[in-house]
Amino acid sequence: MEIRRLDDMQTLVSLSKRRGFVFQSSEIYGGINACWDFGPLGVEVKLNVKKAWWKAMTSRKDIEGLDAAILMHPQVWKASGHVDGFSDPLVDCKDCKARHRQDKLEDPTTCPNCGGKNLSDPRNFNLMFKTHMGPVEDSGNVVYLRPETAQGIFVNFENVATSMRKKIPFGIAQIGKSFRNEITPGNFIFRTREFEQMEMQYFVKPGTDDEAFEEWKEIRKKFYSKIGLNPENLRFTPHGPGELAHYAKAAFDIEYKYPIGWSELEGIHNRSDFDLRQHQEFSGKSLEYFDEAAKEKYLPFVIETAVGCDRLVLACMSDAYREEISTLDNGKEDKRVVMGFHPDIAPVKAAILPLSKKEPLLEYADKLFADLNDSYNVQMDVAGSIGKRYRRQDEIGTPLCITVDFDTLEDHKVTVRHRDTMAQDRVAVDQLASYVFDKLRNF
Repeated sequence: MEIRRLDDMQTLVSLSKRRGFVFQSSEIYGGINACWDFGPLGVEVKLNVKKAWWKAMTSRKDIEGLDAAILMHPQVWKASGHVDGFSDPLVDCKDCKARHRQDKLEDPTTCPNCGGKNLSDPRNFNLMFKTHMGPVEDSGNVVYLRPETAQGIFVNFENVATSMRKKIPFGIAQIGKSFRNEITPGNFIFRTREFEQMEMQYFVKPGTDDEAFEEWKEIRKKFYSKIGLNPENLRFTPHGPGELAHYAKAAFDIEYKYPIGWSELEGIHNRSDFDLRQHQEFSGKSLEYFDEAAKEKYLPFVIETAVGCDRLVLACMSDAYREEISTLDNGKEDKRVVMGFHPDIAPVKAAILPLSKKEPLLEYADKLFADLNDSYNVQMDVAGSIGKRYRRQDEIGTPLCITVDFDTLEDHKVTVRHRDTMAQDRVAVDQLASYVFDKLRNF
């Protein structure tokens, strides 16, 4: 049998629409560029990704959660540098009218769209979306849709430390929407104008930041192994001195090999005390931490881990996709498409398949569905032959298919078929819940 992995994004885009993972936003109106809607299965994958990340962070005793508002005081973005510095160099092709980020062009004098040499001079393009708060649209009422979730954490540093009685070192984790008016978005859900981030800011004593930075690099590497990503599709790249962001003392990217090539999945940064120092200066409020044991005050340094939720969903889907090609007895090629998700990420954990639509089997299947659905997202699938239903469940990544047949009515056993091996076990119904739990846990 030949195994083919995903090698182009369009294959995934097509499967996503056909099976209900991701749809083009506003599709009936022709769509809107770089905006996507997560369908019934996509929201489950995305929720599972967020659950896995949230558990990895907040199950620790030293990390608390937060959900900060999207709209913040405009001075927050002045202090953070986003108002003055959050921009990309934009050039226009005067021939074909295409727009490009100059820093992403292989040849900064040539339009990659038409090959023309008639490019405009670069100008800075701020990536933040502006809106207005209140009934009057004037410059005094300008607010921004946040371009990152991190600043909500920094301005709540003291609130969390005081209310939760946290001692340094400790972290604050947050999942939330961010918005960037990207010049050149694209590649499906990899780069969009509206997206979710999963960020954790870990506050440490100055002088211990280098050690903490190395520790978090290793912690985050282990996370991706735990959710089942192929290590061959991950690489870990430090930033050189000329590549560092203005706030960073050190930075490290976790990159994934998407169908578009190697691209950033997560960034790990030593942000020094830049953010707290800026907000302290602009707000006039002290954000120093008082170390009771040492009787000293200091501005903590920050170790950041920031991953795009949508990018991680895309990585999980890209990693899971495979085609199994075999030759039938008649010489024809047979292709089985499988989304080999780790059970923690799979949108449906088990499918109940009554062999027939006759009432006794449907009643028995309904009872099994109700029993398992209390603990897992379970799907009932009754349409088509059993073979077609197996293939349908393979394509959405369901780890286990449970077939209710006529023998079940007599011996109270069901057939459990495994997605990856296609092996089948006959399992007593009164043992089914523990069997499913064990197989999903020990995947």
